[in-house]
Amino acid sequence: MKKYTMSLMILLFAAIPVKAQLQVMSYNIKYANENDGENSWSNRKDDLAAQLRFYEPHIFGVQEALQGQLEFLENELDNQYQFFGKGRDDGAQKGEFSAIFFKADDLELLKEGTFWLSSTPETPGKGWDAAYPRVCTYGKFRVKDSGKEFWVFNTHFDHVGKEARRQSVRLIHNKISELNKKKLPVVLMGDLNLEPDTEEVNYLASHFKDSKKVADHTFGPEGTFNAYKFHEPVTTRIDYIFTDGEVQVKKYAVLSDSKDLRYFSDHLPVMVELKLK
Repeated sequence: MKKYTMSLMILLFAAIPVKAQLQVMSYNIKYANENDGENSWSNRKDDLAAQLRFYEPHIFGVQEALQGQLEFLENELDNQYQFFGKGRDDGAQKGEFSAIFFKADDLELLKEGTFWLSSTPETPGKGWDAAYPRVCTYGKFRVKDSGKEFWVFNTHFDHVGKEARRQSVRLIHNKISELNKKKLPVVLMGDLNLEPDTEEVNYLASHFKDSKKVADHTFGPEGTFNAYKFHEPVTTRIDYIFTDGEVQVKKYAVLSDSKDLRYFSDHLPVMVELKLK
């Protein structure tokens, strides 16, 4: 009989009303490449969807997701969530998305958009020395119970271009400043392909709060990138959730759930519980 190895986060992330706390997750779900053998999407998609159903975040951002993966998750999550975003290749449905899912029963989407991490952010294309086009998708939300508003930004930095990563942090910071005139709470999340001791992460940390560092309670491995190596420690941290404004980070976790000695993606999801002040 197959057994799930569920993390102890069941104790930390019990279902609670969004007006009290806001649960947010960032998850690089690894694009659907059927040449990945036992780690192909078809072999892990059901378990990944079950994991999301179990934790039930109010909002989660995905990276590397293709259109078919987004539609699969929407359906498997019983249509409790709506999602938005644009394919990075054409600004429509081609290529990977950095899409945002949200619970429409709890949250109202007030505004949404996507920009490219390049010198021409409104036009699809690669930026600087990046290997691929990269995007940041964002949304402005209102909590239906409390009326509180906040922004969420979800992104995936290039894994090759050093200048692209250096410029991307500045572009995103400037874009947030441009959009957030009312100084509402902000959540910035994603796979940055950068470790904590880098210039770019330090730049972000000088303008935003690293949720891991300010959380009242933390849980899980130090790293977030597992490379599907189940029997090795997860020490490489490249996935983040930052906050800004009147936000208290109650809990932070890296979720190391698995099944039959296999992870559901080559990244572990990061999940936080926030209180909007």
